[in-house]
Amino acid sequence: MHVESIGGGPGDAAHTSWLELSAGALRHNVEVFRALEGGKGPSGALGVVLKGNAYGHGLSQVLPVVHGRVDILYFIAPQDALRVREHERAQGLAPRQVVVLGAVAPEEAVVLAREGVEVVVADRGWEAAVPVLRAARLARPLRVHVHIDTGLGREGFTLEQLPGETRFLVDARDVLEVVGGLSHFANTEDVTEQGYALAQVDAFETGLGLLSAQLGTGRVLQRHIAASAATLVLPRARYEARRVGISLYGLWPSAETRLSARLVLGEVPSLRPVLSWRCGSQVVKWLPANAYVGYGCTYRTSEPTRIAVLPVGYYDGYPRLASGKAHVLVNGRRCAVLGRVMMNHLIVDVTRATPDERPVTATLLGRDGEESITAEALAGWAQTIHYEVVTRLGAHLRRVVVE
Repeated sequence: MHVESIGGGPGDAAHTSWLELSAGALRHNVEVFRALEGGKGPSGALGVVLKGNAYGHGLSQVLPVVHGRVDILYFIAPQDALRVREHERAQGLAPRQVVVLGAVAPEEAVVLAREGVEVVVADRGWEAAVPVLRAARLARPLRVHVHIDTGLGREGFTLEQLPGETRFLVDARDVLEVVGGLSHFANTEDVTEQGYALAQVDAFETGLGLLSAQLGTGRVLQRHIAASAATLVLPRARYEARRVGISLYGLWPSAETRLSARLVLGEVPSLRPVLSWRCGSQVVKWLPANAYVGYGCTYRTSEPTRIAVLPVGYYDGYPRLASGKAHVLVNGRRCAVLGRVMMNHLIVDVTRATPDERPVTATLLGRDGEESITAEALAGWAQTIHYEVVTRLGAHLRRVVVE
């Protein structure tokens, strides 16, 4: 299948490459995780993580597709969470539960409280926000989730710090309402044997008990610890809410998670990659045998070679470490990336992919005909992980939602 250019392709000087986002794939992946809830303990809320510009896919494009299909939206940055409320008001939508997982300044906490956005309390630094919140004379307390460090060694109160360092929450009930508890797994993606993760679950439940005793309210907290991998392979960790991240976008957390899912679920769920990356050629031309290609003269043609110069490079998020190893797709055929990846250019061998020097459209990520280039493959060529590949895609790239 020859992929025709759309707005942002050849001839559009403002957008030299573009991303296509499949709304159908997003909807399908949501339903995969909805199906996991059936018959497995208490019915829980399905949350999705839209941090990092929706894992590089584009928050503005992903949010309208998933908003009405999930229960909770998770972010790192407060300003991203507030964009949800702006979207809801503009579209006349009922507000969803929105939780900010990252750091929040006291002044930001006031704005979030007024917008009904929830936050995470992970350390005693939140004591400084209490007088600011009181001075704001809020109509309702800021809803908070307490982060328990169960073994990741990042944010959160350790079991030794609970309940002593959360005592200020009792005195600040007028402005901080504890509604949930959360933690984060350390290595569910890296292994098939989940002993450490299960120990974290035990620690999480112990910490929740300490927290509840400290608060003394008898309120049932919304518990959430499972990201994509644990949601798939650790049913015990699903609790009242799940935080699905990478797999919302159709990407498996790891090969180990895929294997574990087969063992736990009896089958491998069908996740559909949401993102494709296309680029129209700037130049298509012949080079003679023994011609050098690109900076550093790291590649030399062994025969007359038709090349396509693609106006895309590491500025746009294409990894430089993939130089001389990666492939793109042109007219359904794999074409090697020749020489070094440049700031604004790739050079690829299209000798056997096109019969002439007319412009071509290359697929950097995604499917073209029977062939595909996955984020995992590009990550392998670049000696990194697919999380990094997609989240580093330039925010300047045009993103187009397609069915």
